[in-house]
Amino acid sequence: MNLKQLEYFVHVAELGSFSKASMVLGIAQPALSRQVRALEVDLRETLLLRNGRGVALTEAGRRLFEHGVGILQTVAQAREDMGASRDEPVGRITIGLPPTIGRQLTLPLVDGFQRKLPRARLVIVEGLSSHIVEWITTGRVDIGLLYNPEAQAGLEISRLLDEPLCLVERRAARPGKGAAARPKDRMAVPMADLTGLPLIVPERSHVIRRLLETQAALAGLKLDIAWEVSSIGSIIDLVCAGYGHAVLTASAVVASGRSGELLATPLTDPPLQSVLCMATSAHKRPGPLMRHAAKLLTELARQLPHG
Repeated sequence: MNLKQLEYFVHVAELGSFSKASMVLGIAQPALSRQVRALEVDLRETLLLRNGRGVALTEAGRRLFEHGVGILQTVAQAREDMGASRDEPVGRITIGLPPTIGRQLTLPLVDGFQRKLPRARLVIVEGLSSHIVEWITTGRVDIGLLYNPEAQAGLEISRLLDEPLCLVERRAARPGKGAAARPKDRMAVPMADLTGLPLIVPERSHVIRRLLETQAALAGLKLDIAWEVSSIGSIIDLVCAGYGHAVLTASAVVASGRSGELLATPLTDPPLQSVLCMATSAHKRPGPLMRHAAKLLTELARQLPHG
């Protein structure tokens, strides 16, 4: 086993695909497959199960992945410490992003690293805020963006921006009951107007769903949950197709690429806010790379549409 093989394996496992890992690493897929296969032969274990959707970890693969992430982070910290005396950002850093934010920030992040941190290696993973919290506490992720995080002793959290939650409906909605019958130039929508509207919402673990249902219960409102869909992109597709309405942030609508087909009107009475924060481990000493990456991520996040 060598560090290069371990790095290749961890990338494939994180991304769930040889083809995606090949693009991120900048090497040919056959060469990547050979290196991972050589690792399996050396360890005399099957680490990955290939299927039509990509790859899945075996039990042995899961154990090696946990070791591998820690080993690679230790090596990255050693490299970073070597450059610390020169305040030179070197090494490998992993940033966790919610899917909606990931769609907007991945390209600017890669561009920023290429221009400002050319000696650093960037890894981007996507997941729900609850997953990113777990990844930070276990060391898989160095910096994460989270929506509405709860205070935790193991996390350092800084507030980046507040985004109002909006009622999202398609512009071509037919005249009739509810949002479709409202004047389209209203600056805000009272939360009571949500009653009677068929809503398309994420699963219960999603921060927006929890915030929406909590405020509705406090206001004594009964929501009509028509569809539960985990993907924000799919929710927006369903709204555009006329299957109902959604409660999302303006940035989610912009990220979908379909904002021209949608109306996003902030909710009021009470206004609902989704708070975007940056989190790091409270137990990890920030080096030059961490500081530079956090500064770049903060700048980019605060440029997101949130009005």
